[in-house]
Amino acid sequence: MGPPWQDDWTTAAEADRDALPDVARDLVLAARAELVTATDPYFRGLDADRDLPSGMSVEPVQSTRPGGLHVFYFDHGRGWLRYEFTRRETDPQIVIDECFWR
Repeated sequence: MGPPWQDDWTTAAEADRDALPDVARDLVLAARAELVTATDPYFRGLDADRDLPSGMSVEPVQSTRPGGLHVFYFDHGRGWLRYEFTRRETDPQIVIDECFWR
C-alpha cells in the first residue's frame, strides 16, 4: 500500500480544526494534503522532509521512538498536527489527535 493514506481525526482534533478561522483551516488542509501524500508519513532519514513547502517540517515527539507520535509543523511553526501512522496490510492510516494554530 502507498499514498494517498487514509487519515482519521479524533473528535477533539476535529473540533479544534473546525473552530479555526478560515485562513488557518486552509493551512491545516494544506498540511494534511502533504501528510497523506508523503511516501513515508514519518519522513525518516536525513533531510527526508526537504521537499515540503516552506514553513513545514516534521519531527518525532520522542527521538527514542521514531515510529511513534510525530508532529507536523506548518505556518513556520505557528501551527501543528500531532499524529501517528499505523501501517497495516489493509487500510493503513494516519490518526491525527491534535490540531493547533496560534
